Amino acid sequence: MPSDEHLLTLAQWFSPAYPVGAFAHSHGLEQLVAEGAVRGAAELREWLEDILTHGSGHSDGLFLAAAWRARSPGELEEIDAACRAFAAGRERLAELELQGAAFCRATAAAFGLALPTLSYPVAVGRAASLEGLPLPPVLLLYLQAFAANLVSAAQRLIPLGQTEAQTLIHALSPLLSRIAAGAESGDLSTLSGTAFLADISAMRHETRQPRIFRT
Repeated sequence: MPSDEHLLTLAQWFSPAYPVGAFAHSHGLEQLVAEGAVRGAAELREWLEDILTHGSGHSDGLFLAAAWRARSPGELEEIDAACRAFAAGRERLAELELQGAAFCRATAAAFGLALPTLSYPVAVGRAASLEGLPLPPVLLLYLQAFAANLVSAAQRLIPLGQTEAQTLIHALSPLLSRIAAGAESGDLSTLSGTAFLADISAMRHETRQPRIFRT
């Protein structure tokens, strides 16, 4: 069971105030809204469920768990290289690299951890291992923060009120729990990415102007 100190650390890491720059990324959602594919809460929920189940939610969880379990710098380096290689397109890679670098800088300074520059889920997994945090709550709260950030992005793009947004995040809780539990092994042989339309929208966003989000 996580201690109070563990829970406070996770609350700090996944707070919107933690300087990773997540607010600047929409994961391709901005492009989907512009194309009319996501216009309201129902379509947003379907997209989020697909991303979490078949896309970055699933793969990020596996990379995080693999990094938490890594027992040598060489193994960690291989996991990080695989995570970057698995990114579908330039903007997805930018999300991993920019947020990861920012997380490593902030966490090294605030927590005194020796962290190389890593992709975001790998950085979180490594930092959690160094801090002695149990894996299950790290995975669960990482995934919730991932989903909550995308819902926050949607609030800037479509008609979605605060209460409706929080209702949606809450409705995703059972799915987040299942994905987190399924990722605990960190078995990268089970990696898959089949959220193809989401990947394509992220690629189309690369040349979109004007834009609100970096990705």
